[in-house]
Amino acid sequence: MIFVTVGTQGRFDRLIRAVDEWAGVRAKTDVFAQTGTSDYRPKHICAEPFISPTDFRKCMESATFVIAHAGIGSIISALELGKQIIVMPRRAHLGEHRNDHQVATATRLAAQGRILAVADEQEMIEKLDNLEMFNKTELLSRQASADLIGTIRMFIETGRIPLTDNDASAG
Repeated sequence: MIFVTVGTQGRFDRLIRAVDEWAGVRAKTDVFAQTGTSDYRPKHICAEPFISPTDFRKCMESATFVIAHAGIGSIISALELGKQIIVMPRRAHLGEHRNDHQVATATRLAAQGRILAVADEQEMIEKLDNLEMFNKTELLSRQASADLIGTIRMFIETGRIPLTDNDASAG
């Protein structure tokens, strides 16, 4: 199953419409979307505006692939379960969000190789048409890394952020 989630903060019709139209053209019947307050009503995929946290977790666990807005909660949930995820950030100039922080989130995590980020509907369709080509995702640890802990410790103790990995381990 492909699980699509747009979170709970406003509609993201552009994402839901792109996935719904792709599923219709490709005759995909294994797509479920949590659509939020969307004005768009999917014609080809199963959808609910909101689901409980328990059902959200079940959908994440049973999904073979996740598609989401660039909300950090959705991304972390997928990565903790080792799910491959395509992220399309909401865009401020399209009235989908207050600012473009989701673009920054998607860009940064894509550069780290943790997610697949798409800029628009056409790129989403291209990625969906090639799902089998994507590598498995490494599980994201539920624990903070030693480097992060060292950096925070050094900042608390000295008021500065280490410039190198050696600085972090010196604390």
